[in-house]
Amino acid sequence: MAEEIKSLEELKPPSPADIVEEGPVKRESVKDSLGRSYATGKRKDAVARVWIKAGVGKVIVNGKEMNSYFARPVLQMVIGQAFSVAGVDDQFDVTATVKGGGLSGQAGAVKHGISKALCLFEPSLRGALKSAGFLTRDSRVVERKKYGKPKARKSFQFSKR
Repeated sequence: MAEEIKSLEELKPPSPADIVEEGPVKRESVKDSLGRSYATGKRKDAVARVWIKAGVGKVIVNGKEMNSYFARPVLQMVIGQAFSVAGVDDQFDVTATVKGGGLSGQAGAVKHGISKALCLFEPSLRGALKSAGFLTRDSRVVERKKYGKPKARKSFQFSKR
């Protein structure tokens, strides 16, 4: 343990030589033996497991192409946002498995997972993705139903007479 101090005179402020300044944190790329980075994305009740690797921009979700799994163009745009903000369109192949929730929540979960995996694969992209808000999990979930009410907040019609 540290040495014991018995009086106030012994207590002195640290000298400038004792203070060690640490610079900014250097992040390293995290890849597995196959050259992939893995991350988990979440949105509402959906959970996406995402692997990215260098490639030609192919996105596969639950064994299907992105265009067939997410048929609506809005959902395809949501998934592509992470790549366009980082400026790496068509440079990575994505393999994702998604469970839970609906299609909108699943698309948000895949976007969150892609963003986190891009930061692990290429740490220099973290600033752009963080400023766009893609690394933060959207914590909004469906509110639970209360007893005596038909839904979470809706009430039955009130009649005075």
